[in-house]
Amino acid sequence: MKRILMLATGGTIASKESGEGLSPAITSEEILSYVPAVGQLCRVEAVQLMNLDSTNVAPAHWLAIAAAIRENYEDYSGFVITHGTDTMAYTAAALSYLIQDSPKPIVITGSQKSIALNDTDARRNLYDSFLYAADRDSHDVSLVFDGKVILGTRARKERSKSFNAFSCVDYPERAVIRDGRLIRYLAPRPYAYGAEPTFYDKLEEKVLLLTLIPGMGAEALQLLKDSYQAVILQSFGVGGLPGGGSGPLAQAIEDWLAEGKTIVVMTQVPYEGSDMSVYQVGQQVKERFSLIEAYNMTLEGATAKLMWALGQTRDPEKVRELFYRPVQFDVIR
Repeated sequence: MKRILMLATGGTIASKESGEGLSPAITSEEILSYVPAVGQLCRVEAVQLMNLDSTNVAPAHWLAIAAAIRENYEDYSGFVITHGTDTMAYTAAALSYLIQDSPKPIVITGSQKSIALNDTDARRNLYDSFLYAADRDSHDVSLVFDGKVILGTRARKERSKSFNAFSCVDYPERAVIRDGRLIRYLAPRPYAYGAEPTFYDKLEEKVLLLTLIPGMGAEALQLLKDSYQAVILQSFGVGGLPGGGSGPLAQAIEDWLAEGKTIVVMTQVPYEGSDMSVYQVGQQVKERFSLIEAYNMTLEGATAKLMWALGQTRDPEKVRELFYRPVQFDVIR
């Protein structure tokens, strides 16, 4: 029977009413006590790594989770992380870059209602997560929620209250779990006996997200240049800038790039990604500047990957190379 380590980090799954709204308060051992059937799947041990509302989870916490997995990697067959849903997709993406090529499964899950409630989704999600983690063909980082097994780099929270909160964006789900049965859609990745993951322990937090709206000028981009190392510009449709390659936004981009900083352009549209070559307002910008286009990456994936790449190097060309190096099917150009 496999030995699985559960790392509890807080979130709705661990919440109780505080008198001022829900707040994480249920311990890792208490969480497990609500799903005794997990003991039939694997041997479980639990660690209370932190107890945070996921709104308060930051890159430092991603590094702490990755460090805990690294410290215990040799002693366990897999890992299940309980987490709040609001930033779970960011954490899943970040762990996909911090722990690459893992022959052991790293599963992140949570719930829309506390595990202490009768009508909760938490018990099913937790059981499914251990079911997936205990399977011999499970590897790498995945998010398990509402019977779906989603690539860590492809997950997005799309509903704020419903149990089917997460989707796998622009890529098939790894698997589904129905009535306690694991049904795989993607063939498991083959790993050689004794294969080891690559762990990383550096992230650059000074990454800015700027979402364009009609009529928006370049003032914000200009004013924030000295405070950030990189910016992700969420543009419209398949990607472009107001004014194309010669407007105020283009001038602000030129100023950022002149200081050796990184610009990533992606679309605000949830599905199907960008293609800046389609329209003049995108083609001019892409031809003039050495930008990174995110194509069909999720916002969570692009953010975490940019933080990871900048944590390894500040050289713009090396950042570009790392950003475009595929990790768990995160980018298709």
